[in-house]
Amino acid sequence: MKRHADNAAYLLFGGLIAVGLLYLVVPVLIALAMSLDPRDFLGRFPPPGLSLRWYREFFTDPYYLNALRNTAIVALFTTIISTAIGVVAAVLIDRYRFPGRDLLSAFFLSPLIVPNVIIGFALLLFFSLLGIFDGFVRLVGGHVIITLPYTIRTTLASLVGIRRSLTEAAMSLGATERQAFWSITCPLAKTGIVAGAIFVFSVSVDDLALSLFLVDPHSTTLPVALLTSMRVRFNLTIAAASGVMVLLTLGLVLLLDRIVGLDRLIGTGIYRS
Repeated sequence: MKRHADNAAYLLFGGLIAVGLLYLVVPVLIALAMSLDPRDFLGRFPPPGLSLRWYREFFTDPYYLNALRNTAIVALFTTIISTAIGVVAAVLIDRYRFPGRDLLSAFFLSPLIVPNVIIGFALLLFFSLLGIFDGFVRLVGGHVIITLPYTIRTTLASLVGIRRSLTEAAMSLGATERQAFWSITCPLAKTGIVAGAIFVFSVSVDDLALSLFLVDPHSTTLPVALLTSMRVRFNLTIAAASGVMVLLTLGLVLLLDRIVGLDRLIGTGIYRS
């Protein structure tokens, strides 16, 4: 009887995983299929034929190409800055004990519970008071704020499994604290650091609510451009833009796996069995 209950639980758990995967993958596949729709309007699924017309529209439209370039620039700078600050903050919180440590940790993680709309409006007022009107600077500053929790949490998760005795042993052999960090702590925490950087890049590329408040005519990002186009001229170029982002992401993953190797880049864990 107990064995049958275990088998039923396994089947239920497997079914929930399958449903979750379908829920995540099927909308993407539908968007990719509709991006090949030859019709001039958004019709019923499936499309009656296949065409690359909407991809041609996307790659020949200066507005979309400029927005894609802006998105990549903002995401790249955000990833570098947020990862650097997040790693330092995570090491500080994990390795040192000082008054207000828990309060500092809660402060860094607070953007997770504050809506991006509120953060965007507050930053708009803040940057205006400082006289900062450059859209790229405002976007990078805003994206760093909303992505810091990801780099801090993933790095902290990696630091939990690293024994302090390893750093102490390196220092006892003549290494400085900085050398011990770069040669011992950082390589062992590589999995969390890279995972946090990937989260940062994804969140930055996808952000819309905060970016709406901080962009200017010269720094419009792709999500903002797509929203604007939906209001003015709704067509399947939006689906083509989604397809481009999906294909670029898959291409980046395959390229990294081909050149570096994902296991080597991300790491296979702190300890090997």
